[in-house]
Amino acid sequence: MNAAKFTFTRLRYTSGDWDTDQRMPSNILNSLIEYTTIPINPQEKIIDLSSPEIFQSPFCYLSGHKLVQFNAAERANFKQYVQNGGFIFADDCNHDIDGLFARSFEAQMSALFGPHALKKIPPNHPIYSSFFNFEKGPPNTAFELNGWGDDLIHDYLKAIEINGRIAVLYSNKDYGCEWDYDFRNKRFLAEDNTKFGVNIVLYAMGS
Repeated sequence: MNAAKFTFTRLRYTSGDWDTDQRMPSNILNSLIEYTTIPINPQEKIIDLSSPEIFQSPFCYLSGHKLVQFNAAERANFKQYVQNGGFIFADDCNHDIDGLFARSFEAQMSALFGPHALKKIPPNHPIYSSFFNFEKGPPNTAFELNGWGDDLIHDYLKAIEINGRIAVLYSNKDYGCEWDYDFRNKRFLAEDNTKFGVNIVLYAMGS
């Protein structure tokens, strides 16, 4: 699964809305250029979850607001991909009052990996210090603080771990929307809020 350059790969699935937060990938790629020496591909890549192309990418992103209902090929690829050492960052856009994405994605994970596979990770997990240090765990987002969702602020992320490493990182904090702005506007922020995205990528790449 190793590639010469890091590619931000987005997974397209047949249900729901997979194409959220369209400026976010270029923002994260800009941060990787700014803070690290990782060689990157400058363009986001979109592939079907059901495609064998998924096995060529060590990092994949999956998000949405709506129903997640994988078909048979998508289920098979998702499970095989993470069991083979791949990394999927799944982000709940958290704008449905009934939490449809969260409920349906979590149900898919239970069906694929068992009802207890998706677990909270502690604030001292290595992903919070893979590059920048986040001593309190996952940084909050304005979208979760002000959104509808389930009216909860999640002070944790969940993950499915395989062989002692995160294979599926799952967020209810809507990082995708938080980072969905033109990277040239980052200079107006008191603190660059994409830094945790750098941690996620560095962890996924094993750095």
